[in-house]
Amino acid sequence: MPRKAKRRTWGSGSLFERNGRWRVAWHEGGRRRSKSFVDKDLAQAALAQITAAVARGESGMPKDYAGTPTLAELAPAWLARRAKTHRDAKACRSRWKCHLSAFFGRLRPSEVDSGLLRQFIEQKLGEGLSPTSVGHFIRHLSTWFADLIESGHLATNPVAGLPRKTRRLYRSTYDTTSTPFLQTTAAIRAVYLALPEPYSVAFACGALAGLRTGECLGLSWPDVDLEGRRLHVRQQMQDGALCPLKDDEPRTVPLLNALLPILQEWRLKTGGAGPLFKPANPRHGGRPDLGSPSEYIRPHTLHKYLKKALDVCGLPRITWYHATRHTFASQWVINGGSIETLSKVMGHSSTLVTQRYAHLRLDLFADKMMDAIPVDLARPAGTVVQMPLASTVRGADSTKTAPPDTVDAAAQIA
Repeated sequence: MPRKAKRRTWGSGSLFERNGRWRVAWHEGGRRRSKSFVDKDLAQAALAQITAAVARGESGMPKDYAGTPTLAELAPAWLARRAKTHRDAKACRSRWKCHLSAFFGRLRPSEVDSGLLRQFIEQKLGEGLSPTSVGHFIRHLSTWFADLIESGHLATNPVAGLPRKTRRLYRSTYDTTSTPFLQTTAAIRAVYLALPEPYSVAFACGALAGLRTGECLGLSWPDVDLEGRRLHVRQQMQDGALCPLKDDEPRTVPLLNALLPILQEWRLKTGGAGPLFKPANPRHGGRPDLGSPSEYIRPHTLHKYLKKALDVCGLPRITWYHATRHTFASQWVINGGSIETLSKVMGHSSTLVTQRYAHLRLDLFADKMMDAIPVDLARPAGTVVQMPLASTVRGADSTKTAPPDTVDAAAQIA
């Protein structure tokens, strides 16, 4: 009587031949999986590795990304999704079209590694692009690769594994202390008085509350709590329409004493309803045939009036962003404000980002900060040797006598 075949142990997998190829099958995560190989030896070795990995709680057979679409095929869908959620969608589309597609478009996501990324970085630097621009390209790819991992087209983000030597190639060389801003409160007052309304009030909100340009133009009166002394930043204006904030995270900004009376007076003049800042000429360029009436002031209008105001005040020309948001951060730090609090007021993810706005220049520190450590280390006149004070020395024994070579100052004078 033939011997009965021995029953396989549960979880050990199975090995069989089908259509000239050897196939292994195993259970993982409650599902039956299989994979084929050209010969039996390869199949047996793979089955042993798979069953061992499953027993350890790891993934059995790594996913095969050979059938994944190329980056050129995946790009349109990703850029379309990004256009709905990020305000830099136009910049992302431009980076892909002008720089990234030629180098990475033909590759699958799994084919991009640290070596290829370094080749791309060195190529762009060789073309004369700045390290800052190249850094934007790499961060663009990193964000995209993270999205591809979630969609199952990639296992790991190759940008996250770049060595330090490679990351140094695209580190920004810009000196943040050289960023222009209004360096004195007298300059802030002069520019405010030189601007006509409503641009002067918008300037005050930027320079005294640290709002971004779009956040300032997107303010409406329900966002202004004059009694509670705060501004609720919930939205911004972009391309003539309201949209989510840069990081889609609303925040609360305190109303400083210098800004409160300006907004109180502005509410009386405007009636306290609708947007804070409405265009003087609601139609595009004064021509009704070019579109529907505009509800919001455009940034280029702010720049135009700021340029005139700076010329009247005899100040160097700077952008609206530098004259408002950068000025607010710099003056906050110069006058002794906490950089941690400033980071929250400006809506930054960390204080490292805030330090780029703070412009910590030694020649601009407030006078009171120069007395932060009030100690006098000046040497006394004459030759005077004093006894060491035991009470000022940590761990000193007051019962010990002074060494023989120590002379009392009074005795020396006598």
